[in-house]
Amino acid sequence: VNGIEIYSMKIDSKVTSRFAHNVITSKAVNRGNVHKEVVFDVELPKTAFITNFSMTIDGVTYPGTVKEKEVAKKQYEKAVSKGQTAGLVKASGRKTEKFTVSVNIAAASKVSFELTYEELLKRQFGKYEMFIKVKPKQLVRDFEIKVDIFEPQGISELEAEGTFITNELQNIIKKTFSEKKGHISFKPTLDQQRTCASCSQSLLDGDFTVRYDVKRTTPDNLQIVNGYFVHFFAPTNLPKLPKNVIFVIDISGSMSGREIEQTREALLKILDDIKEDDFFNFILFGTEVHTWKETLIKATPENLDEARAFVRGIDTSGATNLHGGIMRGINMLNDAHERNVVPKRSASIIIMLTDGQPNVGVSNTQDIQADVKKAIEGKYPLYNLGFGYGVDYNFLEKMALENKGLARRIYPDSDSALQLQGFYDEVSNPMLTDVELNYPENEISDLTKNSFKHFYDGSEIVVAGRFIDNSQNSLTVDVRGEGANDALSYTTQQDAEQTHKAFQEQEYIFGDYIERLWAYLTIEQLLEKRIAATGEEKENLTAEALDLSLKYKFVTPLTSMVVTKPEDYDNQDGIADKPIEGIDIFTILLHLRNQMFLWFFLIFFSLLFAAAQPYLYTSHPTWHTSVDGDPHFIISVPQKEDAICFNINESPGAVLNLINDPVTGITVNGELIGDKRANSDAKIQNTYFGKLGIANKHLDLKLTVTPEKITVQKGNEKTGFTWLDSVTLQQEGLTLIINRKKNLVLSMGSGASFVIVLHQVWKKHPLHQDFLGLYTLGSDKLSEQTHGLLGQFFHPIDFTILEIHPGSDPKKPDATMIVKNNELTVTRGWQKDFRGDPAHGVDIPCWFVHNNGAGLIDGVHTDYIVSSLF
Repeated sequence: VNGIEIYSMKIDSKVTSRFAHNVITSKAVNRGNVHKEVVFDVELPKTAFITNFSMTIDGVTYPGTVKEKEVAKKQYEKAVSKGQTAGLVKASGRKTEKFTVSVNIAAASKVSFELTYEELLKRQFGKYEMFIKVKPKQLVRDFEIKVDIFEPQGISELEAEGTFITNELQNIIKKTFSEKKGHISFKPTLDQQRTCASCSQSLLDGDFTVRYDVKRTTPDNLQIVNGYFVHFFAPTNLPKLPKNVIFVIDISGSMSGREIEQTREALLKILDDIKEDDFFNFILFGTEVHTWKETLIKATPENLDEARAFVRGIDTSGATNLHGGIMRGINMLNDAHERNVVPKRSASIIIMLTDGQPNVGVSNTQDIQADVKKAIEGKYPLYNLGFGYGVDYNFLEKMALENKGLARRIYPDSDSALQLQGFYDEVSNPMLTDVELNYPENEISDLTKNSFKHFYDGSEIVVAGRFIDNSQNSLTVDVRGEGANDALSYTTQQDAEQTHKAFQEQEYIFGDYIERLWAYLTIEQLLEKRIAATGEEKENLTAEALDLSLKYKFVTPLTSMVVTKPEDYDNQDGIADKPIEGIDIFTILLHLRNQMFLWFFLIFFSLLFAAAQPYLYTSHPTWHTSVDGDPHFIISVPQKEDAICFNINESPGAVLNLINDPVTGITVNGELIGDKRANSDAKIQNTYFGKLGIANKHLDLKLTVTPEKITVQKGNEKTGFTWLDSVTLQQEGLTLIINRKKNLVLSMGSGASFVIVLHQVWKKHPLHQDFLGLYTLGSDKLSEQTHGLLGQFFHPIDFTILEIHPGSDPKKPDATMIVKNNELTVTRGWQKDFRGDPAHGVDIPCWFVHNNGAGLIDGVHTDYIVSSLF
């Protein structure tokens, strides 16, 4: 592409005892007659840790080194201060994180990239899964995926599939396994990669997944190598425990539309899977808390039919009384146990689903955490599901981990119902409770987690540790748990010689794999404990995880990999970081704005964005399609993990149609205002939105918002508020929350939700006036016929960036954008997201389209001028 040919890409995976060691090698050549930028771009599983990276240019290798994040950041900032740019960035998707590095390569030169990452494969639904993202972006002469698996227990089944695999490509996947070894290879020719016989596009774009399981003659398997051990525990053929499950569901206004529809769909499918011995109930929370039944009830056919009718009738209203909902569920479960309503030998769980942040009743998250932990007292796990990106994911995760559960993000896509049902399936078949794997204290140190509240069918418990005496070669384990009929209790033993015999085949071994597995699992669990820890405990956990990350060269949230590029090419340093789920700039600023160390985060993020290359595609989960400022339109393009932006330059007084949906009847228009006096020196005058009109004609509802007041009109009745109010208003089809002197949150009918931000300036300012910004939160709820300056971008849009080159501003490179079959010159820049901080905002990187969005928007911008606000 563009003079660069990737002539080789190989993915070589070795799996030994569930621990995967993966090496991706990509080779490219610059066939042009001038230097060109070569980009190595790969997506990795979120559960993996990068362990090595190197570039080889003209026979010289430039390795990456893992350093403490603070040390790496100083090196990074030093490069930034010299005008150099970062070569490695991070981004996260649903299952993956993106690793990107680029380097300028001289004409007729070659470059080779090699990336190594490791992960412990988890067992779910009875199989281990290895996920490989395949996206070479062009035809590759020598393309190969090779997976070698070695399991001492023996392999019982092995399969491979790809989302991009056609019937012809299916025959190219070679799969063999016997006894302890398994092998998969996929090596399509150039012609087999083509989308058609004469096409230059590649079929290879999607997910390649390998699944397998091992033979199980005993409930567990112990392996000992070089002073370390790993213990795999996965008993089979146990009777399933009855379960007691309470679903705590957010029905606040923001859940209206697709979210609540998909929740209903998932709950109906879950009801089909609930067993007759199970007990269950539903708690719904909006502003008020509602329960289906006063206590847990048995899942008889009659009760299930009644539950289905109840679920079909669930609808949204009100704000988010999360504390009230979760506490009602915990108290109900506690009461059911105390009064022996549920079987003594049963497994209890609470599953909570929310898409927002608590804003009614107890809304302080620390207070909620304390109340929940005190009420549950470790008796059963709490699972928190965060729907979309409006949740405080860190709060949900911390509260779940404190109560022996976990948090999971549910992505707001067409398959959200399947995501919800899939999570339930993971925890729907408990086999044991209170599982403990006990090892001799005088023989073992540095043991990973060895007690577990539940063991679920199809999963696996993994414990690893280190022998105090490295020469010790045997281990005895005492296993205990509570089953459906009686207690599980037995002792198992293993010696190192048995493991050694199993691993005579050295080609499957990568270094001290059990030691690395132990380090991986230890770091993972230390980081998890750290989430819920405070004070000295958190500091100790951090120090321990950092030491291990540096010793074993894992890129974790505490470390970064620094890559120093050759000075002869572009003299750049780069940093690879491990993204953290649930952390976004908006949430950080919102929670830290009144704390003395906020300045540190502002400086750090401003440095990060200032240093960003034009090819920086950084995941930003708070991006929404919006318009703010002068007026700056920001169009989120999630599949690119990027954004496009443009300005509209029109005279004060003009009214622009922003959103128009003839199906839901929702329209949004904005009236422009200018500065108090025109600047005679400026070619283009600054304009802002001074008035917004939002209407739903089906409900005969109109909302007028200015920097002075908010007016709600239903038919002929009007209700007025000022920005000094802090209110929650609920009418038929409308939920309105005013956050005093800051913003208002609006949900209208079953359509989109919006945030309107108030920008206030000094009243005596000689030039500027107060103005408004509009952010869309639920655009997926509008119909496919939606249009307008913003509305047209609620449908998927794709673009390609080519020929990145210096622009008139050295900090803002230009490029060619191919979008809607148009070729546009665009500039890499930043616009502001003001939702968290109306005064200063947060910089959002985007590709800026000039000339009023010409070539990007449908038609020309004057087509969107309307006669009045309604």
